[in-house]
Amino acid sequence: MDNTNKFLASLNYFSVFIAPFLLPIIIYFVVDHHEVKQHAKKALVSHIIPFLSIIGLFITIFFAAASSSSEDTAFFLIITGFVLVGLVNLFVFIWNIVKGIKIFTKES
Repeated sequence: MDNTNKFLASLNYFSVFIAPFLLPIIIYFVVDHHEVKQHAKKALVSHIIPFLSIIGLFITIFFAAASSSSEDTAFFLIITGFVLVGLVNLFVFIWNIVKGIKIFTKES
C-alpha cells in the first residue's frame, strides 16, 4: 500500500475527531483501493457502535422509569448504563486512535 492509501486508510479511523460518519462514507465511495475501502467500512462500524450504545442507554432509562421496581433499582440501572456507555465509547475512541496509528506506521 502506498503512502496516499495508508494515509486515507488511517484517516478513516482518525475521523473520530472530525466527521465520524461522513468521512469514511466519502472515502469508501471515492477511493478505488480495496484495502482502503475495507478500512473505511471497519471505521464506519466503529463510529456507529457508540451511537448504538447511547440508544441502548435511552431504552434502559425508559424501561427503568416505566417499570414498577423500586427507585433504587431504577437508579442503579441508569447509573450502570451511563458507566457502560462511557466505557464502550472510551474503548472505541482509543481503538480508533490505535488502529489509525498502526496503519499509518505500518511498513509496506
